[in-house]
Amino acid sequence: MGKNVTVSRLDLGYFIRPAPETGGPQPRVEPVFAYLVRHDQGLILFDTGIADADPGTEAHYRPRRRDLRDALYAAGAALDDISLVANCHLHFDHCGGNPLLGGKPILVQDIELATAREGGYTFDGLIDFPAAAYEELAGEAEVRPGVWIIPTPGHTQGHQSLVLRQTDGTVVLAGQAHDFASHFASDQMARQAALHGVEDPLPTYVHWLERLSDFDPRRVLFAHDASVWESAQGVVV
Repeated sequence: MGKNVTVSRLDLGYFIRPAPETGGPQPRVEPVFAYLVRHDQGLILFDTGIADADPGTEAHYRPRRRDLRDALYAAGAALDDISLVANCHLHFDHCGGNPLLGGKPILVQDIELATAREGGYTFDGLIDFPAAAYEELAGEAEVRPGVWIIPTPGHTQGHQSLVLRQTDGTVVLAGQAHDFASHFASDQMARQAALHGVEDPLPTYVHWLERLSDFDPRRVLFAHDASVWESAQGVVV
């Protein structure tokens, strides 16, 4: 299972997060990554890049985009080759290319789609565009052999991650479940300390790490961080 699964990172540009949103004194430039999964049963695209936005949003985030078609071409693929789409969530910097993929099934948590449709969440044209073909999930699901969608709420209530079983270990495409690999590492260490019985006070960590741990992840990749978390067993120095 998963012996022929490979993952390619797609660079789809970046945006500038203003200082009031970074928790520090300076703005931060954040990359926007999608991931192309080559599976025996077809190509899976996890996230689709930054949408065109209204003038206020453009001025606020100052995005620089790379066209999804160009990124796919560089990875040896095209829009027509995609068999399945999944978005970690439906903010405009993660589902911007969805309207280019009309007719392709898009995996989404039902609560995420319902929230997006309430308005004031993302740009309406990114949700119910022509030929939008959602497959709504209510929790986790094995969507292809060795490919799992796992709810990872936090950034949004309907956030989800993609888990890929591979022969050399499990890869997690975590989207924006954590902003940075270092934040994921901190949560992992907090969980480890708790499991070792270290007395409080200890930092809290997100509850869904327990479920991800069942897959024994070796690598975790993110939407806005080029760094990759690796398990201690997978690191060679």
